Amino acid sequence: MSYLKFDKDLMINLEYSLYRNVLRTNRKGAYQNTSISGCNTSKYQGLLVMPVPFLDDDNHLILSSIDETVIQHGAEFNLGIHKYNGDNYSPKGHKYIREFNTDGVPKTIYRVGGVILSKEVLFSSKENRLMIRYTLLNAHSPTSIRFKPYMAFRNISQLTKENDQVDRSYREVENGISTCMYYGYPEFFMQFNKKPEFVYHPYWNNGVEYIQDMQNGDTYKEDLYVPGYFEMPIEKGEEIIFSASDIMVDTNTLANEFDEEIKSRTPRSSFYNCLKNSSHQFHYKPNNNETYLLAGYPWFKVRARDQFVSLPGCTISVNRTEDFVKIMDSSIPHITDFMEGKPSKNVIKEIEVPDVLLWVTWSLQQYWKVNKGVFISKYANLLQSIVNFISENQHPNLVMDSDTGLLHTFGHKVPVSWMNATSDNSTIPIIKRSGMLVELNGLWYNAIKFAEEAANEIGDIEQASKLDSIAQLAQPSFVDTFLNDAGYLYDYVDGAYADLDVRPNMLFALSTDYSPLNRRQRKGAIDYVTKELLTTSGIRSLSPKAGHYEPRYFGTVEEKKHAYFNGCSFPWLLGAYIEAYLKVYGRSGLSLADRVMIEIENQMQNDCIGTLSELYDSSSPFYAHGGFSFAMSVAEVLRAKRLIDSFG
Repeated sequence: MSYLKFDKDLMINLEYSLYRNVLRTNRKGAYQNTSISGCNTSKYQGLLVMPVPFLDDDNHLILSSIDETVIQHGAEFNLGIHKYNGDNYSPKGHKYIREFNTDGVPKTIYRVGGVILSKEVLFSSKENRLMIRYTLLNAHSPTSIRFKPYMAFRNISQLTKENDQVDRSYREVENGISTCMYYGYPEFFMQFNKKPEFVYHPYWNNGVEYIQDMQNGDTYKEDLYVPGYFEMPIEKGEEIIFSASDIMVDTNTLANEFDEEIKSRTPRSSFYNCLKNSSHQFHYKPNNNETYLLAGYPWFKVRARDQFVSLPGCTISVNRTEDFVKIMDSSIPHITDFMEGKPSKNVIKEIEVPDVLLWVTWSLQQYWKVNKGVFISKYANLLQSIVNFISENQHPNLVMDSDTGLLHTFGHKVPVSWMNATSDNSTIPIIKRSGMLVELNGLWYNAIKFAEEAANEIGDIEQASKLDSIAQLAQPSFVDTFLNDAGYLYDYVDGAYADLDVRPNMLFALSTDYSPLNRRQRKGAIDYVTKELLTTSGIRSLSPKAGHYEPRYFGTVEEKKHAYFNGCSFPWLLGAYIEAYLKVYGRSGLSLADRVMIEIENQMQNDCIGTLSELYDSSSPFYAHGGFSFAMSVAEVLRAKRLIDSFG
């Protein structure tokens, strides 16, 4: 695909190449991420970022970058690039790049005079380990390469400064060295597949700047520690493989291991394959027995809502139903602990938020549709336990009204939905959605009817009858409460107040298998969404007609928080949008759905290549913001694509 290949003209243009990056991960929470130019533009970027459980629950940047220098006849050509004060980039190794390609693993071709050097970057799927393979494709005279590592050993949200606390010692290991800058960090191994000369020359490289952090008003300047450098000759056709890890490796196996890792990768040869590859990157295995989904990169952990929204798209939509079972089975103990009032194990964050259990039932419903037999044997009891827990008012922040069957929640002091931005380092939500929320009650009606269907399937007539009674109350109550004369749905109703803002939350009353609205009512509402909320980068969080509409994520921290859910676009909402649209329009809706997919595919050449970000500006040029690879965005676009393909 064209957006995975970049020629010389694009690579030497820093205005272009600095703002596009690549991400590679393992399933342990570690990752490698840098701009396609090789220059880190954010404190969250680096060659080896990994969890350090001994210190905290966050990721830590161990190896920031490595500068390669090609040496011929005593002349040195440095391929690295760093930004310093002003608009000063040094060295300017990007000028030697002739091509960058990330169809498979990220591959950069450099040309320095008569030297043509290939550099392929690979992140181990099994360990916290970066591998880089250098291949000398052409050279007309003896050539050597020098490798200079820049190390940080810090939390990804912080910056390091020159200090006298760093441990400058190292020890020699097979074809390399190991070192550890600070107590509490693991030993760090840098090794090659052939023996290098290591020159011990420790110093601090001061004043490295991160341009995107600077532009975002964040802290952006740090000092990086360099312990010395490695140097070795390389012959034409020879491969040198560098390994950076928290474990020592057998360097004799590096070449074979690199080849085997490449074979296991799915080529990013299509829109679907890019999304599929990206979906795999969210899988997180803290141990051999459990699997979860990370909410995204670079800073997200396992968040309950994000996981259950993303679960069908990241598993079922890529034909990996067995992964659905692994993740759901790992999550069930956390769900049951919450419902039984037991302390949280703190692996899945925010499981207590009011809409989470409703997303669990929605996620289970997607599995029901592909494997009803396994669902009944494994998850039927869980489903009924959840709807009973909610209907019997056992949830700490959900109340079912016995007269209407609708759910109330209290969101004036804490966020209760995915629109969870808070103000001034407090828990007070910027958008105080409280009372009866449209998506909570749309998901609730769907959950009741789905649980009723499942109860009938297993012959539990008493439970089915109970749920039918609730549904009989909830359906007309929902219509009376949320449907307004204009034809769209109020966003929330709190006592006598009905919020008039046109927001995308109504989609979850239109897209589910059991909607409380008839087809005519759903058509009116989806047409409103199409007219006022659909963009080329996702679905707006607020209509442009609202007085507090903000289309760009820009300004101070507080201004960005206010823009977040007051106009910015979210790709993850396209899953519900496409589903609702096709349920109303059927095959005649495929033309628009296909156009939506083409537009969102165009976004995959920006920001993090081959994946989708958390949110985008909702007006041109639709810049990406937030997490640069976001599970809900990838998963729901995958699910939307599967829905479209099902009409074929």
